[in-house]
Amino acid sequence: MKKNMVCYYAGILAMSICIFSSCKSRNINYITYYNKVNAIDSIYRFKKDTLRAIKQYRKLFRQYSPKNQDHIQEYETYIRLADQQHKNFGGKKSLYKLIPLVAPNWKYKNKDASFIQLYQNYGIDRQEIEKEISQWEKGLNKKMIDSFTVAFKRDQGSRKDSNNEEIFKNDKKNAEMLKWMFENEGFPSLQKIGLWNGDFLMPSGSLLLHMANYEEYHQYFKTKILEYVKSGECPPRDYAAMIDRYYLHVLKKDTPYYIYVGQNPVKDSAAINRNRKSIGLPSMKHGNAIIKDYNKKNKAEK
Repeated sequence: MKKNMVCYYAGILAMSICIFSSCKSRNINYITYYNKVNAIDSIYRFKKDTLRAIKQYRKLFRQYSPKNQDHIQEYETYIRLADQQHKNFGGKKSLYKLIPLVAPNWKYKNKDASFIQLYQNYGIDRQEIEKEISQWEKGLNKKMIDSFTVAFKRDQGSRKDSNNEEIFKNDKKNAEMLKWMFENEGFPSLQKIGLWNGDFLMPSGSLLLHMANYEEYHQYFKTKILEYVKSGECPPRDYAAMIDRYYLHVLKKDTPYYIYVGQNPVKDSAAINRNRKSIGLPSMKHGNAIIKDYNKKNKAEK
């Protein structure tokens, strides 16, 4: 009897943990994650407090599955800084976790000698990295890749010819395709379709940007894609660019995030920075510093 009671309570406990974990994963909001990354990046980039940044990153990556956003590259930065300071970052386990995050742009990342050397320092050679990249590629959604490739070629083709009638017709087709994809397959994130189909570059942000031109689709994409920002599948910058373009081209108003190029001078930087923070973007000053440092680093490596 006593043994049965122990088993019963153990079962209840296990079930409670599963339910709690499930609820926790459903409630994760990556906008909070992005804002924390921005705060930690400020500690490192502006205050030059590397050790504190490492500590804060370590804490963050225990709470969230890491991203490695374009330009800021938070997970790779954390690993590199920790390695330089001889701090524990998780060793091989964390290095393997980073591989899928850099895999979408491996075509260029594989030329980063310091990246390869970092792995070799921990006993992981280029061949092993390539093997992991191949495994990652096998796990991509081929159906989504094919659909997105067709849509992207359709999008770029009509714009290359500057045929407004074709642009309008193809944008409508792509809008319906994206709606179907969102409802049936999810968001075409880097971890689902990658960035390249062979030698064909197909960033999802470009296609989303052109959806901003149509009032009839705006509310759907505005609402749906924000959900994907919160889930960590759509970069905040892609969402912001789409909304900015809608404000600029359709509403003829000042843009809320000041991401989309070709805009009017900034009138209220405080309001723009609040808007940016609401979706996980860094402030304008911080964002400019990130891009400037990234470009400087790339130039130095060439």
